Amino acid sequence: MKVSKSQFTKEEFQVYLREKREKKRLAKLSKTTLTQDISKISIVCLKHGKKYSADYVNILYNMIRRNITGDFNFYCITDNPSKLAPAIQPIPVPDIPISGWWFKPYIFSASLPMTGTVLYLDLDVIVSSNIDKIFSFEVDNLCVIKDFIRFVRPTWNRYNSSVIKFPAGTQDYIWQSFVNNFSHYTRKYHGDQDFLLEVAHKKTTKFFPNDWIMSWKWEIRKSKHLSLTMPKGSRKFTQIENIEAPDHCCIQVLHGDPNPHNCDDPFIIKHWK
Repeated sequence: MKVSKSQFTKEEFQVYLREKREKKRLAKLSKTTLTQDISKISIVCLKHGKKYSADYVNILYNMIRRNITGDFNFYCITDNPSKLAPAIQPIPVPDIPISGWWFKPYIFSASLPMTGTVLYLDLDVIVSSNIDKIFSFEVDNLCVIKDFIRFVRPTWNRYNSSVIKFPAGTQDYIWQSFVNNFSHYTRKYHGDQDFLLEVAHKKTTKFFPNDWIMSWKWEIRKSKHLSLTMPKGSRKFTQIENIEAPDHCCIQVLHGDPNPHNCDDPFIIKHWK
């Protein structure tokens, strides 16, 4: 349907045209099919401590395998490689006194064996449809999610580090900043994404389109209520919702509670396997 310029101010019409062009560009990317060989795609995750079992890593591999064109290398940075599927290549965590998500900056180290485009994924994500477009988006830059507070504050520009993409070897300065002063950063910040926001080159850091990667709890479900009778880390939604992710959303993030194995929504059960 043709839009009349008369309904806009001059400035509003320029914004409308920019948004229209961007939607066309993203729609084209959504139809992208990968032609890169295995040496050009590296998928990596982090498993440290006992919060997540090897099953989480293996299921993440299965979800990627079903939803990518062509082949890839899959790595897991971990302190315990037992029970990982044979196709998963373990990388030992660095020998420094940190734990949990604070090992995540290690993904940027140029010393790691990853090549081509690196895609990092948290273990609490669902990959529900083809992710080829992720690799065609901003191929030369560091890409992150705009933090999910965006659902109530559209101008929110902080980082969420559940999904990260970058060309291998290009972001080593992030790891060097952390490893040379990790005691300072772990005291200063609650988590790795606040550290990343401080040190990343903001002019070359890009946000993935919001509708490609979404919060299951805050942006897709209607109810956000969790059971108060279970301890934190084991809580479930108080009601099951039989809903689907939007068409363009290929990755859903289950941050906080519930973890995927505690979510009884049919969509999650269907894809988390």
